[in-house]
Amino acid sequence: MEDINIKNVSDTKEKNSCRYYQNTDCEYFPCHKGADPDFFNCLFCYCPLYALGDKCGGNFRYLESGIKDCSNCLKTHGRGGYDYVIKRFPEIAELAKKKE
Repeated sequence: MEDINIKNVSDTKEKNSCRYYQNTDCEYFPCHKGADPDFFNCLFCYCPLYALGDKCGGNFRYLESGIKDCSNCLKTHGRGGYDYVIKRFPEIAELAKKKE
């Protein structure tokens, strides 16, 4: 997985490209503890990897209720997050296939 370098982050951030989006007006921004507010990617606000359960690769935990808690995960919000999601997309697409 290739990280986005600082120069590209600045350029991308200004353009709000398909790889990076930041909403500093959001009342929860940044919504994860320990996140770098100078580079926090809001593009995957609702994580597409959530459906992969314990195979998402992020820093999550399951609550007693069985709900997956991703509040300590920055996998999709940091540098390289876009590339990570795109790499995992075939697994997500497999979950969405029509079952016979």
